[in-house]
Amino acid sequence: MSLVEMKVPMIGESVTEVTLSQWLIEDGAYVKIDEPICEFESDKATLEFPAEAAGKLVHVAAEGDDLNIGAIVATIDTSAAAPAADTPPATTEAPAAEPATAAAPAATTESHATGHPSPAAAKIMRENDLKSADIQGTGKEGRITKEDAQKAAAAPKAAPAKKAAPAAVTEIPVNTESFSRGKRREKMSRMRRTIASRLVSAKNDTAMLTTFNEVDLTNIMALRKTYQEKFVEKYGIKLGFMSLFAKACAKVLIEMPIVNAQIDGNEVIYHDYADISIAISTPTGLVVPPVHNVESLNFAQIESKIKALAVKAREGKLTMDEMSGGTFTITNGGIFGSMMSTPIINPPQSAILGMHTIKQRPIAVDGEVQIRPMMYLAMSYDHRIIDGSSSVTFLVKVIELLEDPTKLLLDI
Repeated sequence: MSLVEMKVPMIGESVTEVTLSQWLIEDGAYVKIDEPICEFESDKATLEFPAEAAGKLVHVAAEGDDLNIGAIVATIDTSAAAPAADTPPATTEAPAAEPATAAAPAATTESHATGHPSPAAAKIMRENDLKSADIQGTGKEGRITKEDAQKAAAAPKAAPAKKAAPAAVTEIPVNTESFSRGKRREKMSRMRRTIASRLVSAKNDTAMLTTFNEVDLTNIMALRKTYQEKFVEKYGIKLGFMSLFAKACAKVLIEMPIVNAQIDGNEVIYHDYADISIAISTPTGLVVPPVHNVESLNFAQIESKIKALAVKAREGKLTMDEMSGGTFTITNGGIFGSMMSTPIINPPQSAILGMHTIKQRPIAVDGEVQIRPMMYLAMSYDHRIIDGSSSVTFLVKVIELLEDPTKLLLDI
């Protein structure tokens, strides 16, 4: 017997531990060389682990285990023969099994839809205090239709005595069968644990302060409305708010390097470029991959890079290089309807800008009250390196560029 040990590989300089999120090949199955056998979840990304040899796979670690770099995940018995001879019989037996499996669904009439109301039926049931258990669904697979709910709502009217019966104050009977008291315990994903640790560290290790302001987006929205069609026609991508905000921030970051700097021990590291991290929400948590050299990119290039990073992030395909770096962060809680928030710094960066939802609000313009599309902005910063005056000045400069985008386009 010849065994090959499959060990957790080096993933990145800062990664010392991973979680085995799931096995892709069953224990004892034959695996081909370079075939993915499992998935690892690191602090920043999910990675597939390919087999280093062909043979019989034997699991050593279990799903959910935290493993150090170099730990044994599985072994492969390379002396095991490939199950090529077993394949034909499996395919020839399949047709004989089909009638039995085909008959099974016929015996089972209930499904997930059974007893569930349609949206229209649910509305009628809420208004008439009806329960799913009291209505026989006549829709597809037993679903309760609007007509079913209407019939059930009309039925009690024929017997009003039930409604008038309780003359005295009595306890109303409660059907506890529909109540839920269940709970479950799940292990936090590695990404969620890393996010939690970093957020607590940011709060504890920085002198974080937040300054607020508001921006009038009238001219930005007019610009997008006027040139959106031509922009899409030329570049194949829409002109969004994020590229405009990123470009404005990058311009001011180059003018005010202290906001673009970071603390390293007793030293300050200044950057002559603006790598802006964009907060992206994914099913497994928030990630902040950076767009490099935003100060040197045009709006179409920025939009394209943000879109590519967002797609990769939601598919779990971001690489370690794509996740590292960044000198400043922008997060947009407005897409979820947030009116105001205090974003937390993304260490080792020293500042983060929070965008919020756009609201039509009355404001004073040249002595007159006008309705304008307004957005609240929040900038959190590390007071150890950035003074209050610098943070306010930075935010005001960004607002000036956004309220008069001509300055941004002409670079003045």
